This record gives sequence, structure tokens and C-alpha cells, in this order.
Amino acid sequence: MGFSERGGLKFQQLLLSFLLHTSWEVGSGQVHYSVPEEAKHGTFVGRIAQDLGLEVGELVSRLFRVVSKGRRDYLEVNAQNGILFVNSRIDREELCGRSPVCSIHLEVIVEKPLQVFHVEVEIKDINDNAPMFPATEQRLFIFESKQPDSRFPLEGASDADIGVNSLLTYGLSPNEYFILEMQTSSEQSKALSLLLRKSLDREDTSEINLLLTATDGGKPELTGTVQLKISVLDVNDNDPEFDQSEYKVKLLENVANGTFIVKVNATDRDEGINKVLQYSLRAIKPKRNDLFRLDEDTGEIWINGNLDFEENKFYELHVEATDKGNPPMVGHCRVLVEVLDINDNTPEVAVTSLSLPVREDAPSGTVIALISVSDRDSGANGQVTCSLSPPGPFTLVSTFRNYYSLVLDGTVDRESVPAYQLVVTARDGGTPALRATARISVGIGDVNDNAPTFEQPVYTVFVKENNPPGHHIFTVTATDPDAQENALVSYSLVERRVGERPLSSYVSVHSESGKVYALQPLDHEELELLQFQVSARDAGFPPLGSNVSLQVFVLDENDNAPVVLPPHAGVSPVTELVSQSVAVGHVVAKIRAVDADSGYNAWLSYELLPEVGAGRSPFRVGLYTGEISTTRALEESDGRRQMLLVLVKDHGEPMLSATATVSVSLLENGQALQTSSGLAKQPPASSIVKGTALVNVNVYLIIAICSVSSLLVLSLLLYVALRCSTPSHGIYGPGKPTLVCSKEAGSWSYSQQRRQVCSGEGTVKNDLMAFSPNLPPCPVSSDREQQEAKKDPLGKVSLIFQQDYSRLTFIVLNSSSSSFLFFLFSLFFSSCVIHVHIFT
Repeated sequence: MGFSERGGLKFQQLLLSFLLHTSWEVGSGQVHYSVPEEAKHGTFVGRIAQDLGLEVGELVSRLFRVVSKGRRDYLEVNAQNGILFVNSRIDREELCGRSPVCSIHLEVIVEKPLQVFHVEVEIKDINDNAPMFPATEQRLFIFESKQPDSRFPLEGASDADIGVNSLLTYGLSPNEYFILEMQTSSEQSKALSLLLRKSLDREDTSEINLLLTATDGGKPELTGTVQLKISVLDVNDNDPEFDQSEYKVKLLENVANGTFIVKVNATDRDEGINKVLQYSLRAIKPKRNDLFRLDEDTGEIWINGNLDFEENKFYELHVEATDKGNPPMVGHCRVLVEVLDINDNTPEVAVTSLSLPVREDAPSGTVIALISVSDRDSGANGQVTCSLSPPGPFTLVSTFRNYYSLVLDGTVDRESVPAYQLVVTARDGGTPALRATARISVGIGDVNDNAPTFEQPVYTVFVKENNPPGHHIFTVTATDPDAQENALVSYSLVERRVGERPLSSYVSVHSESGKVYALQPLDHEELELLQFQVSARDAGFPPLGSNVSLQVFVLDENDNAPVVLPPHAGVSPVTELVSQSVAVGHVVAKIRAVDADSGYNAWLSYELLPEVGAGRSPFRVGLYTGEISTTRALEESDGRRQMLLVLVKDHGEPMLSATATVSVSLLENGQALQTSSGLAKQPPASSIVKGTALVNVNVYLIIAICSVSSLLVLSLLLYVALRCSTPSHGIYGPGKPTLVCSKEAGSWSYSQQRRQVCSGEGTVKNDLMAFSPNLPPCPVSSDREQQEAKKDPLGKVSLIFQQDYSRLTFIVLNSSSSSFLFFLFSLFFSSCVIHVHIFT
């Protein structure tokens, strides 16, 4: 015989359980699928990309991915075609227990633009668990005095499945005494019992063995069995009877251990020993024999552990009351314990990082991380709100219930703040509210947005000439506030040509240290100022860089000896004819010499070396003019011919010198007159030339004065403009020029050589030297030397002022930074004498 509890609603559920294919629906921004448990790997779940309205061809480029919360990778998605499939075995009973609804929540994330979809995959139950009884054998003791229609409770089977798969029907092996009866008192409790149809006779049948079969409602059906051993007892009087067949109790989950729950009470109509009762707990569903304690004498039930609403919400206790008769009689009741929830679980925060670190150039709205919160409590105790601290360029955006996105809400700069320490706080709605926090460290990724910079735009370097090749002359240093390869700075020359040669033939720069080396000896006479640029580039992409200008002034050393100019430059002495009757101070000859150096190194002096074995010489040489003149009247004792050796030396360290030999032949007065008359009879070509030369000199003088005046006005205007616009130099800027006055001669150092200055534009310019009006006048050796200077033949150009007037000078220096220092001079005092001497 069998018993079924299927109805109309059960029939509909049974039809749904046979659907092995998946279904989907879209609503409230969520896609819903279902898949049966125990599905094989690769089982098709749904076309998730198509159902979400996404283009399959854009899935890879939009970084299509699926994130699941707190689950193993039961499901997987093909990023190429957007198909969701089963990745590993899913056991619904292991995953959700006996919960009527079992789902896996997924988040589908695509970027460009960012979209987040929520997908719920319901795990459908299949009939994979057979009904199971608590034991393989149940023993029943029934007095033969039991009347027909007496009921004997049985322990039913349980099925781990849900729905129609857990709906059990029972069958009993054929017999003439008992049938099965199912009593339903509530949806949560159903009582199975044996109903006696025929009176028992122990003497006829002392023991009855029956087979109880439980069959579930799944397809195919699964069954479980238990052996019923029924012992027929003699002298059956009255069974104990409880005041209530069911006791219902509600308890908060935080009740203390040892708390009294309820007292069950049973009575027996017998008397004497047969009415003395003893209580016992026969079974607890779900099985927790250690959670409750029953006083076997009083029937009081106590808590013997800790209740947890999140673990079990309902307990069913089977209590028996047994008398002490022989055989003992038993009465039965049930105690239904409902556990009530309290706010005893703090929220849980789970953070899934997506894109860390955050680049400096990340746009506003970039998703940094996904945050999900949960609370095991129910009702208001399980409602969680989320907040972010401290304030900054980040915010939390709610994407779905209990799901948030950490989003960039402003701009970030790694150089200002390299990392942010954020705190996500989740607070539930209970009283008092419980909260949990999660810390997120958001690092900022560097972007090459800073170019290397130098401390100053221009550096001035002073280097002595004749340096050894490879000499280190300076070190440039640039800094870059970026990080890693974006901060690695390399140096290089900005190549250009210096005259006819490339810049790289003069200097080089080390790419890593920034040290600048001179590749060859520098020559002050060839190159007085070398201007160039050094470039600093970082290793970022794209690389950034900047340039710095270097002014390398080549300082002069005394490496050039004086050179005697023709006609006294040869090895053979030049013969000068002098009449014996010339006056004292008569100029016999003039030695001209130049020095390729500058300053003191080019300041020349002349000295007449005494002839060995000769007496006092009647000739002298001007210390700074080089003019050989007589010091006394010439006599016959001086000889007809004298060899004069003139030493020309500079003022450098060490001093360098040269010599010139002059042969002076003394003529008698008659020979001098004949020479003079012979010269007078010649055509007056020389006088014509001299006249023409004087006219040319006057014209040149007028042109020179006009040019200088115009240049002074233009230079003054340019100086004022540059003075207002050009920043001052630092400690490396060019210093003020220093002029040194010779106390011995009373004149300034002079170099005939034309200096060349190489600027940043590669042009060659002449330096201009003069004298400052605020300098103290130098002493003059003698009036005689001034007069001798006035008598100089046409030669070098000099500016000579009288001792009583101001001496003026200025220096013009050209630099790549266009900074000019002008000391302008004015021509005043009408009695100022200007002597212009021009080399023929």
C-alpha cells in the first residue's frame, strides 16, 4: 500500500523540475538564468553577451569579463563569443543546503564605456539524493491490549533535495495488522505513524517485521527503506498522555546557555508504578542532540549550547514520556522551537581590485575597484549602507543592491600624492548598528608629464687654454620629478658647427653623469668664448627634454713669444745710416713687435742689451715704444759701425722674449749732405704720397668719429632695453672684467691680435677693448716718452689722452644669452687730444 501528498501545485513544480535547459529574463537591470545542478563541464548556460545587448565583436576590445562574489569558479564565460557555461561541478545541497532558492550572483563588466551588469544564475535541484531514515532499523513495542485504530509514531525519512524531489511517499510491506497514516499539522511538520487495523494477539504473533519504504517525487524515483521490528507486549493498560501534542516556543538567538525553554507534562491513568513517568528526548531535527537538555523527572527543557539564527531557524524536538510499568507504556509529543534573529553579525566587505595602480592621466569616472557588502542577519539587521573616507578624488557609486564601484572623481598627481589610503565603511541597520571597514591602498601610476629641469638657464665656465685632452671642465645636472624610467635623464650635445668644425670635435658630454669634457686643447688665441647647449632627455614615452646654455671662456696663458715685425724681423741685421752730427734724442730706428697673447701676456717692453767689451753706448731704446734714439752726441771714438741688440719681452709668467739686431752706420757730415741732396733732386713723389695719406687719414678720422657716435647712441638704447628684460646671472655668471695698469710705463696692456668669440649662433665677432672713465689715471714715465709717442710713424691704432684729462674705456662682450655689459664713454673737454695711428 502507498501514500502520496502530491497536489496541483506539486504537479506544476514537478513539471519545472524536468526542464534541463536554461532560461533567461531581463528585469530591473538584471539577467536571470537557471541551470540544473550536477551539470557537466561546458554545459551551455546562456548567451550572456547577446542577452545584454552587447556586440560580440567588441567583447575583447571592451575587456569583457565576469566577476563572481564569494564562490568558486562554478561558471565561466567565453570572452570571444559571450557564452556562459558550467566550469566545475555544482552541488546544490553543498552550495545552499535546504534553502528553497539557490543562486550564484555574477557581475559582468565591460569598459569603453564602463558598464556593469548583474546576472543571477539559479541552480535548479535535480533528484540526486535518495530518502534516508535515521537508522536502518526501528523497534516498536506494542501491547496486545491496544485497540484497533491505535496510532504508533514512526521516524520518517529525510531527503536532501528540495521541492518535488523532496516530497516523500511511504509504502509499507503487506500485512494484516498495520497501515500507514500521515498527519499534517503544519507546513513544517508532518507526522508519520502506524495505524492498527486489527487487534493483536501476542500468543499468536509475538513479533512482526515490516519494511517501510520512502519514495521521493523525482524522476527517476529514488527510495530508502527501514526495517520495522514490532514486539507485541502483554498487559497493555494506558499510555501516558501529554497535555499538548505540540509545544511551540520562540527564542532569541542570543539566549544564554542554560536558559529554561519549556516544561512538557504527561499523565497516566494507571496507578501505582505504572503511572510513574520518565521523560526523554527521542530525536531533534535537525540533528543537534547536544543543543538541548531535558530533565527526565520534571520534563523541563533547557538550552545546552548557543543558538544561531544564521545556522538554523527552526528545531523540532520529539519527547517521550515512559511509565515504569511492565512492559512500560510510552506517550509522545513534539516541541517546536523557532529561533529569532538579532543583530549579532557585523557586515562583511569584499573588495575586488580591477585597475591598480591608477595612472595620473586617468579620466574622471575610471572604475578603480568593485566592492560588495553583505550581512548574515535578516530584515533591518541585514540592510547595509556603504561610505568612503577620507575625502579625496574618489567616490563610491552604487551599481546594484549591496554592490558598489570605487570611481575616480577628480584628477590625481603622483608627484603630489603618490598613494591614497582609503577606508570603506559598511554599517547595518540594526540597533545598535554594527559596522566593518576595509582599507584600500590606491597607488598612483606615473606618467611622463615632467621634463628634466636645470637649476639655471645659463652656466658660465672658465677654462685655461692648453688643457689636456679629455679634461673635465664642468658638470650639468638636471632633475626630473617623475619616477622610474620617466626620471632617468640622459645628456647630449646640441650639435652645431663652430667655424668650420663641428662642436663635437671640441667638447663632449657624458650621457649619464652630465660631465662635460674638452676633447682637445683649447687655444685662447683661436677661440676665446665657446657657447653651446646641452640637452637633457628622460626615458619616458614620449620623451621630454630641456636645454641649458654653457658659456666657456678660454683663459689666456703666456704661450706665445713676442714677434718682431719687419723690417727688423729677419736674421740679418738691418743697417741704419746716422750722421755724426745728429742731435741728442734723434730717433735712429723703431722696433715693432706684437704678441699673440692678451693682457699682461701681450704687454711688451724693450731693452737694449749691452755689447760685450764695449763702453757706454750712445744709443737707448724706449721701454714701451721700441724707438732707438741717441743719448749723447756721436763721436769718432764710437766707431763707424755699431751693432745694437734689442730684447723684446712680455710680462707673462713665465716671461717670453725675442731679439732684434740693428746695425748703425755712422756717416760723416759730407756724406750726409750728399745723401740729403741726392734725395732732394728726386721727384717729389714721397711728398705727394704723404699729402695724400694725410688727406686720407683726416677723412678716415671723420668717418670713424661719426660711426663711433652713432654706435654709442645705438648701444645705449640697446643696453637699456636688455637691462630691463634680461635676468641677472647667478654665481656662475660672467664676472666683471679687470684691467691692470702698469706702474712702470703708464699705459695699458695692448694686443694687436683680433680676438674671435664663438656665440651660440655660430657667428664670429671682434671684441672691442677700451678703458673705463672711473679708473684712476696711470702715471706716465716722462714727458719725453709722450712726445716720442706723438712722433710714431703710421702703425697701430691707439687712443692717448693727456695726463690731465679723463681716460675712458669700455668693453663689449657678446654672449648667447644676449646679455651685454656696456660702459659707454663720452668725448668731452675740447682740449682732448686724439692720436690715430694706422698700420701701413
